[in-house]
Amino acid sequence: MKDLTKMLTFIKNWTLPLAMLAGALGYLAFAHFAFLAPTKPFMHRLVDILTPLLIFAQLLLTFCKVNPRDLLPVRWHGWLLLFQCISCLLMVALLLWGNMSVTYKEIFEGAMVCLICPTATAAAVITGKLGGSVSALTTYTLLSNILAAIAVPLLFPLVEPHADLSFLGAFLKILSKVFPLLLCPFIAALLIRRFLPKLHLCLLNMHNAAFYLWAIALTIVTAQTFKSLFQSDASAQVEIGIGLAGLITCAVQFLLGKRIGTHYHDRISAGQALGQKNTVLAIWMAYTYLDPLSSVAPGSYVLWQNIINSYQLWKKRKKERF
Repeated sequence: MKDLTKMLTFIKNWTLPLAMLAGALGYLAFAHFAFLAPTKPFMHRLVDILTPLLIFAQLLLTFCKVNPRDLLPVRWHGWLLLFQCISCLLMVALLLWGNMSVTYKEIFEGAMVCLICPTATAAAVITGKLGGSVSALTTYTLLSNILAAIAVPLLFPLVEPHADLSFLGAFLKILSKVFPLLLCPFIAALLIRRFLPKLHLCLLNMHNAAFYLWAIALTIVTAQTFKSLFQSDASAQVEIGIGLAGLITCAVQFLLGKRIGTHYHDRISAGQALGQKNTVLAIWMAYTYLDPLSSVAPGSYVLWQNIINSYQLWKKRKKERF
């Protein structure tokens, strides 16, 4: 019984690293089994359906804790949005006038995607787990997605003019990929709060389940990330360079977000808002507008941001222990 308790405690404390490890090992274990080939289309459809359902469920549980009256913009929102704009414009300027080689161009394109990419819809789950303001994070998630929907179709075609999507088409496409998944659980949580108070209370008592649902989704995303890395035709040197661009942008955004948040007494929320990215959307943007190889940067970002999240959760547990 003691061994079982220890094992459950270990899983609870190291959920995110274990989820990433499961995704990586799962892909490596099954990638080369030829007899699974006939089931691949079915598995792809299953993943495409399962991932949004997991995100919807975890956001519904998280948003049940949010009071709609708290969803107002605060000052640190403006500073974070300004950083996203300026950093993206700087990358565009370097790519247009930097006269760099193809390899460096792919690295800077990867960095640009990671900088302008909006906040992950699931960031609210980790923010709540760390003790931050879920309402402030939710508001910034909405704002950052609107910013990306405007900036990406305006700026990215300057770097790679071959993109054939119009501004309006791209704007609506980006919103269609994010807003239903963000707004539907939020509206559902509001309706449950208003008309089904008993169910709302029941969901409030299940708030920890959102974290474990996110861990399952993370396992799937990690497996997909390893798939894209192993199936890329690029050299290992180029992939490492683009992966390092993901690491640097991840570290800078977490640190800067926390620095700005500290000034406004909301260190956790601001750090997660700027640092935790919707990497699935970022990979799509890279494939749509830029050199597809640049998608390695947001692919690696999945690993970097969740390593940081795992460290933050470990640090919080250590602080609570003493």
